[in-house]
Amino acid sequence: MRLLVLGGTGFVGGATVAEAARRGWSVTVFNRGLHGDVPEGVRRLRGDRTAPGGLAALAGGEWDLVVDTWDGAPRAALDAARALADSVGHYVYVSSGSVYAEPVQPGSGEDAPVVDAAPDADDGDYARNKAGAERAVREVFGDRALLARAGLILGPGEDIGRLPWWLGRIARGGDVLAPGPADLPLQYVDVRDLASWMLDEGARGRGGAYNVVSRTGHATMAELLDACVAVTGGDARLRWIPPEPILAAGVAPWNDLPIWLPPGHDYRWLQERDVTRAYAAGLTCRPVAQTVADTWRWLREVGGVPPRAGRPARAAVGLDPAREAALLAAAPAG
Repeated sequence: MRLLVLGGTGFVGGATVAEAARRGWSVTVFNRGLHGDVPEGVRRLRGDRTAPGGLAALAGGEWDLVVDTWDGAPRAALDAARALADSVGHYVYVSSGSVYAEPVQPGSGEDAPVVDAAPDADDGDYARNKAGAERAVREVFGDRALLARAGLILGPGEDIGRLPWWLGRIARGGDVLAPGPADLPLQYVDVRDLASWMLDEGARGRGGAYNVVSRTGHATMAELLDACVAVTGGDARLRWIPPEPILAAGVAPWNDLPIWLPPGHDYRWLQERDVTRAYAAGLTCRPVAQTVADTWRWLREVGGVPPRAGRPARAAVGLDPAREAALLAAAPAG
């Protein structure tokens, strides 16, 4: 298979390139050439898709499959799709569950309404950028477009720092605020499982939209944090605290306490989407212990969370130590 990855040095793009190279595919990446490296044997084309004439390096190429991780203005996705319409057999776009229009009912599938977004828009928030890019790719490729609506993505290479924050905090040891309930079901996907699924189904010519995340409850909050304790090997003690006092203290789920979305939260649906279609189409998800262990191993190799390749920096995630200490001090012993 001849694969083109638009991007290819960030979190999802890098995992996709690595998996395709492992399979022995012929791999080309297209990016500005400013961030990151590519595996040996991978061809690199340079260009800026947002600049006039910036897609020129793609002219004359032929590929069986393209994977596009773009999360900027939809117009750039539209321009890329048009440029590749006659030189690529199938288009895989890495989208997001954020495209769904709120309020979203827990358990919703791919037929839930998406936000209104133009395929040629020059700007927008994250949800509209992803939704507009979906429309752009579909407008050009039709049934030859596969839309992978991922959600929470974890694993080695994570450049947002959600799981890395938990690993780092637990590695420091001592009493750790563990946000309850302990049996809170999680829904996420390991980046390597996402990459494998996209390559498998893209090569098969599958089209349409898919929620590409694990089943809800593939792991629980306790299983995730217990795995962090196990791999870091420190003296951390998880102190489980119910959601109510945490929320009352102004702690923000998802940002202050990464991954955690308690019952009843407005965005709880992000971890309760229907994934029947993706599993029927071959999605498999590895155990949480493997994701945690491999992420910890990678973190120790690279020394910290890398900058986001070619994208604006995000606000740091994680709870301030002083706020954590105050919550722990106020919580009942036990």
